[in-house]
Amino acid sequence: MNRRCARPGCGQAADTTLSYAYAQQIVWLDDLVGEDHPANHDLCRRHADRTQPPRGWELRDRRQEHGVTRLRYVS
Repeated sequence: MNRRCARPGCGQAADTTLSYAYAQQIVWLDDLVGEDHPANHDLCRRHADRTQPPRGWELRDRRQEHGVTRLRYVS
């Protein structure tokens, strides 16, 4: 996969996929998914690590780090 971070002006290699569940007010961060989808956003590690959900939403970080899922919940 040779996808780039979706943040304007970044251009770094993407390693994370950001997606939303609007009805449940949840933002997910996952390891880069194999297939690009227009409803998802690819991010580099730096921008994924700095992601903040909209006020009142929950962030669920499900990325793997060293073979272990790092669950980070922010609301």
